[in-house]
Amino acid sequence: MRTEPSEELAELRTQLRAFTEAELYPVAEEIDRTGKVPRRAWDLLREQGLLGLLLPLAYGGAEADLATYCMAMEEVARAHRVFTLLIDATSGLTPVGILRHGTKEQRQRFLPGLCAGTLRAAFGLTEPDTGSDAAAIKTRAERVPRGWRINGRKQWISGANEADIVMVMAVTDPSKRGRGRISAFLVERGTPGMAVTRVDTTVGSAAIELADLAFEDCVVPDAALLGEAGNGFAIAMGSLTHGRLGVSAACIGAADRLLGMSIEFAKTRHTFGAPLADRQAIQWMLADSAVEIETARAFTYDTLRNHASGRDIGPAASMCKLYCSEMVGQVADRAVQIHGGAGLVRGDFPVERFYRDVRHYRVGEGSSEIQRMLIARSLLK
Repeated sequence: MRTEPSEELAELRTQLRAFTEAELYPVAEEIDRTGKVPRRAWDLLREQGLLGLLLPLAYGGAEADLATYCMAMEEVARAHRVFTLLIDATSGLTPVGILRHGTKEQRQRFLPGLCAGTLRAAFGLTEPDTGSDAAAIKTRAERVPRGWRINGRKQWISGANEADIVMVMAVTDPSKRGRGRISAFLVERGTPGMAVTRVDTTVGSAAIELADLAFEDCVVPDAALLGEAGNGFAIAMGSLTHGRLGVSAACIGAADRLLGMSIEFAKTRHTFGAPLADRQAIQWMLADSAVEIETARAFTYDTLRNHASGRDIGPAASMCKLYCSEMVGQVADRAVQIHGGAGLVRGDFPVERFYRDVRHYRVGEGSSEIQRMLIARSLLK
């Protein structure tokens, strides 16, 4: 397996690495210090052509393929996880859902602003009592004249407190079982009846916020329905393969940055008259991390090549997400251990920040346990 999907993307990696180190590293330090995402972060990504990566040129996007998207996620993750979330906000579930299933009016209304970074999108699926059981959601949308009335709650929705548009999954036909009873709606900020009821920060960064939403007799017009009624679950799940591979790539980028910092620290830090790099225990930790990172990169980009050739990669995408998210946790733990006290404080090394931040990957976008369940199901068919 090759670790680069093509010569063109190998060149792109060099360009993105230079951009990330020169422009995003300083912003990452600012984000960690202030707990806020400055407008400059959006502007830098837009100027580099990283917003709307998967969206057509006609709307201001880059019309890139999935491998390019993943390469971008990998490289910006070397700076801060928040940059992957900004990219995903313009090429993730809601934007891609609008592109694939939206009407001409819906695409024209929302996609140009998403590509420009002037609009922000969120994806409203998770509820207090459902968690990973997405098909069991309770939020209801009932037919009313010329529209729908939505009632229910959503929990831990990334960026929903600042979103201009939220794709809300709701039950429209309770007589049906499972997936066919759910529809997708595009609910805009300021719609009467939709309210942000709580905002939480995550273990990784105060700048990454999750919001709870309440819908109380929230009436939306027929034009808010995305795709056909009853097709909401399929719309939501349709982009999960992209999401899992994007997360896998982000894990690889963060792990590679951690390994680089660990190597440099081991070479320059002396204990008992010799550099840490001379200690076998340190060497083995570095070697294990290097092997795991290269394995993850080879597996992920081989999966991307299979996707480009039209093969079904659903189970492989789950395997990538499981392996890469577990891998980056191990690499981060070793990096803290190698740095010792310097890895525990918010000082000259961002190791401590990465250690906090990468813990998210084993939970968000489908936990490790969910990925194992999906993989097992594919094996047992």
